[in-house]
Amino acid sequence: MKKYLSIVLALALVFSLAAFAMPTAFADDDFHIGIITGSVSQSEDDRRGAEAFQAMYGEDRVKLAIYPDNFTEELETTIQTIVNMSDDPLMKAIIVNQAVPGTTEAFRPDILCIAGESHEDLPEIGSAADLVCNNDFVARGYLIIRTAHELGCDTFVHISFPRHMSYETMSRRVAIMKAACEEFGMTFVLETAPDPTTDVGVAGAQAYILEKVPEWVEKYGKNAAYFCTNDAHTEPLLKQLLEYGGYFIEADLPSPTMGYPGALGIDLTEEAGDYAKILAKVEQAICEKGGAGKFGTWAYSYGYTVSAGLAQHAVNVINGESDLLDMDDIAKAYEVFSPGAAWNGSNYTNAETGVKADNTFLVYQDTYIMGNPGHYMGSTEIEVPEVYFTVK
Repeated sequence: MKKYLSIVLALALVFSLAAFAMPTAFADDDFHIGIITGSVSQSEDDRRGAEAFQAMYGEDRVKLAIYPDNFTEELETTIQTIVNMSDDPLMKAIIVNQAVPGTTEAFRPDILCIAGESHEDLPEIGSAADLVCNNDFVARGYLIIRTAHELGCDTFVHISFPRHMSYETMSRRVAIMKAACEEFGMTFVLETAPDPTTDVGVAGAQAYILEKVPEWVEKYGKNAAYFCTNDAHTEPLLKQLLEYGGYFIEADLPSPTMGYPGALGIDLTEEAGDYAKILAKVEQAICEKGGAGKFGTWAYSYGYTVSAGLAQHAVNVINGESDLLDMDDIAKAYEVFSPGAAWNGSNYTNAETGVKADNTFLVYQDTYIMGNPGHYMGSTEIEVPEVYFTVK
């Protein structure tokens, strides 16, 4: 049975980073927490979440590092980055978000190792990590399509590239999306775009999206919804959809700061850390451009919450205040960085064996459609048909 992650209203308002109250202190004994993320150019929200946690507890307690942008070609650098942090004699827990290739090899048994949004197969990373938390690619594969259908979309366009499609999480999700499109009478389309980690780089991959979206909109119509698996593709995709027409339900790793600021040309410096204000500003800009009811997100950044929330969970576990593999305790840590948001989740089920993994969780937040009456789609309360959990 799926367990609901009920996130209660922890704060009357979402305060800026400086106003966050420290939920629990480090225990009296001196120890360090390490967080490794991608760079701002590749995974800004992940990095900002790590910085928020460090600002909360101090640079003397929280150590940060960045794995290479071109991590597929620099595997040894990724491994060495994690190993170097592990060599700190005071290090008690390391969080890697996103857990790119090399994470499994670098994790070691004498330190609490937590993987956020693993790029490696979940059974593989689960064999080395103490805890793995990924977005719920199973439930979301169904719910994103269901939401698009509810909004009146007749076509769903999935944009990715071979490296991502080799990941179990993404290949299973795309299969679920295709099956859901069949259920709801929608056309499913696969489009390929350049991988930003290859020689073309982020700039080349983004230029491709900018060029292709007008062609896609003409081909698939303005009632098509679009989804891309890579963060770097998101901004140009949003920019062109706002210009030429189309729907965008939510990003691969949703956040109001994922692609929207650049696509809309808005500055969120003054709102930094206050997701209520960030969402309000993004929503206003979306509506002004005629995108009301067509563009969605999660109210709170997934990448930001995972980096900071899993680090908070590690502190709680080390302090003896939480159980590592308790969903409610994970939710308690996430709650600090997403007050008032509804979550749902379940243990990962291996599609081949049907076995559930005790240390691997799939989670998701309710979908928020900007400018839409009611805003939240109630996704976390929808029962996903059991058949989708074995689609592959």
